[in-house]
Amino acid sequence: MENILADHRSYIAGDPVTGGEAFAVENPADESRVAEIPATPLPEIDRAIREARRAFDSGVWADAPAEDRAAVLRALLSYLETMREPLVATMVAEAGQPRMFAERSQFLSGLAMARGMIDLYLSLSHEEPNPVPVDDLIRGRVALSLRRHEPVGVVAAITPYNAAFIMALQKLVPALMAGNSVILRPSPLTPISSLIFGAAAEAAGLPRGVLSVVVEPGSAGAELLTTHPAVDMVSFTGSTAVGRSIMAQAAPTLKRVALELGGKSAQIYLDDAVGKVATGAAAVIGGTAGQACVAATRMLVPREHKDEVLELVSRTYAGLVVGTPADPSTTIGPLISAAQRERCERIVDRAVDKGATVVRGGGRPSGFPRGYYFEPTVLDVPDNGNPAAQEEIFGPILSVLGYRDIDDAVRIANDSPYGLSGQVYGADPAAATAVARRLRTGAVNVNTALFSAYAPSGGYKQSGLGRERGPDGIRAFQEVKHLVIGDLR
Repeated sequence: MENILADHRSYIAGDPVTGGEAFAVENPADESRVAEIPATPLPEIDRAIREARRAFDSGVWADAPAEDRAAVLRALLSYLETMREPLVATMVAEAGQPRMFAERSQFLSGLAMARGMIDLYLSLSHEEPNPVPVDDLIRGRVALSLRRHEPVGVVAAITPYNAAFIMALQKLVPALMAGNSVILRPSPLTPISSLIFGAAAEAAGLPRGVLSVVVEPGSAGAELLTTHPAVDMVSFTGSTAVGRSIMAQAAPTLKRVALELGGKSAQIYLDDAVGKVATGAAAVIGGTAGQACVAATRMLVPREHKDEVLELVSRTYAGLVVGTPADPSTTIGPLISAAQRERCERIVDRAVDKGATVVRGGGRPSGFPRGYYFEPTVLDVPDNGNPAAQEEIFGPILSVLGYRDIDDAVRIANDSPYGLSGQVYGADPAAATAVARRLRTGAVNVNTALFSAYAPSGGYKQSGLGRERGPDGIRAFQEVKHLVIGDLR
């Protein structure tokens, strides 16, 4: 495989590490072997934790001025920028993502977001006056009451396969800017692109122990990170099922847990916006093949327009190009694995058993003897109780449902165990925003979308706990200390 990152060593507290049993990383586009990389031995993961604890407790990073931390992290990002071509090639190879998505949506957007997160941190006050009634100040002889935001300590950052590079940046930059020590553990399906952070830390001069990167084919290392008493916080992005397990593992030591989990988001079209469904439908699966937790895989339209919408969406999906990720014309690449493709097949079968109709797609496309491809699929779904409308699929499958009126649309959208994202389209922004306010979900896009260091993301209900990005995403990696200062005289 040409141009992919060549250094496959783990990075433990300033030391490149080899010696673990090798495991294969597969290219989902053709089922070839991208590389064999050595797993981080479990004792080395334990060492990473202990060194992170030592570095944090020493104050070598946590007590450094914020501007000094920012300078080091900007140097880290500058190093990553020099690795553009091998990084993008690695993301294409290990994740099966079309090059345009890997380069623009992960690499370029990721670096821009990371730089914005540094600027945002520096713009915030991390020690601020605490409002106290005057009577309390007088009775307690209080001169000053302060809220101080301090780093949590040692953070385990566990990232998903579908956007490994940008998800790592989304956790590492705010955690490190806040003064924490971090151990990064990427998904075993797409670990290679994350190994670059070790070299970047070395090039930027990050103190030893402040950042380690560990990889593994299984979950023993992740379980050590989520249970070890020296780890103060776990930040995880992935499935709700794994999120539940992490909460249970972290409970005995009462670690802070930040979870961005599954989603089953709805996109609602008001009567005057039905003509926009083609754009919304394409966004669900374009670039990611539907492998995005925020994908709005339930399309809600007025019942009287449902047949028209099904035709428009089907025509849109017919124009999407399923192909190899390296081909510039490709808009839909493969799914990550055979297991994920089989899950899509099962969901379609179950949806049909419960009354749904396959309007387009529904199976494996012809012309791909190898690779985990699945057709862009449109389902006419009779009601929101259908499996395709309730379960997170992580594939290129869109369910189209009809609603009676706005109240019915809101009811359907909220009838889900998830609440990660949502969309509302309407010619009158005020009317569309009124609908958005009624949705029980962590973010709602009204006629547009925004990905920014300043815009928080996160879920209600079983879509997670806490927020990433934005001021709340920084505060997630900080403790709040109350300082009360009085005069003994």
